[in-house]
Amino acid sequence: MILKKLWMDLYIVFGTLLFALILFAWGKFRHDLVAITCLLILTLTNIVPYEEAFMGFAHPAVITVAVILIISRALQESGLIAIIGQKVLKTGDNFTLQITLLCIIVCIASAFMNNVGALAIIMPVAIHIANKSGHSPSSFLMPIAFSSLLGGMITLIGTPPNIIIANFRKNEVGYTFSMFDFAPVGIGLSISGLIFIIFIGWKLLPKRIKSNKDPDIFNINDYITEIIIDEESKLNGKPLQDLIEISGGDLQVLNIVRNKYLMHTPDMGMILKKGDIISIEADSEDLQEFLQKSNTNLIAGKEDLKNLIGGEDISNVEAVVMADSSIIQQTAVSLSMRNRYGINLLAISRQDKKIKKRLDHVPFKTGDVLLLQGNTKKIAETLKDIGCLPLADRGFDIGKPRKIIIPILIFLVSIGMIILDWMPVHIGFTLAAVALVLSKTLKLKDVYSRIDWPVIILLGALMPIGDAMESSGGADLIAKKILQLSNLFPPEAAVALLFIVTMLLSNVINNAATVVLMAPIGLSMSHVMELSPDPFLMAIAVSASAAFMTPIGHQSNTLVMGPGGYTFRDYFKMGLPMSILIILIGIPLILYFWPLSK
Repeated sequence: MILKKLWMDLYIVFGTLLFALILFAWGKFRHDLVAITCLLILTLTNIVPYEEAFMGFAHPAVITVAVILIISRALQESGLIAIIGQKVLKTGDNFTLQITLLCIIVCIASAFMNNVGALAIIMPVAIHIANKSGHSPSSFLMPIAFSSLLGGMITLIGTPPNIIIANFRKNEVGYTFSMFDFAPVGIGLSISGLIFIIFIGWKLLPKRIKSNKDPDIFNINDYITEIIIDEESKLNGKPLQDLIEISGGDLQVLNIVRNKYLMHTPDMGMILKKGDIISIEADSEDLQEFLQKSNTNLIAGKEDLKNLIGGEDISNVEAVVMADSSIIQQTAVSLSMRNRYGINLLAISRQDKKIKKRLDHVPFKTGDVLLLQGNTKKIAETLKDIGCLPLADRGFDIGKPRKIIIPILIFLVSIGMIILDWMPVHIGFTLAAVALVLSKTLKLKDVYSRIDWPVIILLGALMPIGDAMESSGGADLIAKKILQLSNLFPPEAAVALLFIVTMLLSNVINNAATVVLMAPIGLSMSHVMELSPDPFLMAIAVSASAAFMTPIGHQSNTLVMGPGGYTFRDYFKMGLPMSILIILIGIPLILYFWPLSK
């Protein structure tokens, strides 16, 4: 009876994990929602006790990730990285020097702050440099995104996988990885990766986005927007075919709305009438030329916005939706963008799929590039409020000396206390976060908005699931199956296989989720082989951060997809050789610095 229950528990755990992996990879539902659902399944089936269901939210790793996000934002807003980035603008037109400096800056910054935060600071700088020097922004953006992933491998706080792995080690051997235990392997991989990116990697990328000599304009190849046929339009009373002819075939008609009826495949002979709303896809230059030739307007125009917010100083700005944006999964209608924020949504650029809905009913996604219109003086603050990053560099927020010095000083003191082993990591950085509030570097009301809550919910829900894998025997079973595949080879092969499996998994699901699922398996492998757990844990941490082959493996990759004009194939073209390099160099480094013998 007991044996039957154990097998039933295993089936439920494996079924739940398979369910989670499918939904994670599908991407239709938010990762935090999937994790909570799976936790509830295991709780309702009594595999996770009721009283332990939400203990994951008090886990030191989850607390550490939350406070690191707060500290990272304070460092991001201090202006230090912006000052350094400004210096890069003075390097002239030497492309190799420019991409080298940008990648190194992002890599070093990512070792001590959130990877996406470091990338967000340098992205506008990179775009400005590309426009100024005549290079395509696509030559810069994926390289700096990959550099942010490399930098995260260097320190304990560089990326959530390192923090999570350190806590698994503490539970296993009684003490955690220290701040710079990751550095020997991380620095080696960062140097190797940067050399590849700077001299080879960027050459594998297409130049789909054209450079623009005007630093305040950023060209997106494929914008989806809506035009309206009014009395003055030359298309009023004309067949749809005339629209194609006026545009020279450079526009694609996606659908037409007439009397609230949406037509996805309109006939080319259809006569256009006043009030028709047409969704079209075109690049910015072709769109502007078409609007002038046809005397047609975008559905959201300046005059409408002037009536709403008053004044004449209206401008357009292109911005990318950040991973922690408050507008994700919201639409322009649900947000009441015009009434609440005083901005118009003019167009959306999304690289991975076509948009089939009305523009103002399209849910925003991370990496979407939005063409927005609003008050010139207020739009920068509005973008900050909604979590969008302007792509045109409009100057740097250098900050006052006090604004720069205090957060850096607090951060260094907290690191010093942790290195000296005066207190655990989660306590040291929580003190730092409190100090940032008390010093008025951060406002108390802003602290909670600095935390990426979906990530915290994801981690808090996954921790008990990881424990369930161990308690049910699922981790041991998977470990034994993996070892059967590598038992004809030396023990090093087990580490290599674990490294590769984790890397592949991290390219399709969240890297933190990957670590929580793979760490129990790695520990079980070390138990069965009677080897040190350290190389197995380090292999998982490093490979989980090496999600180079897809735009969905890491938020940094997603963030540059729209602005860079990249496709899934582009990530694979540069990411595959990068991943092979990480495997060939990372595994020997791990085995050298973290021997298999206990």
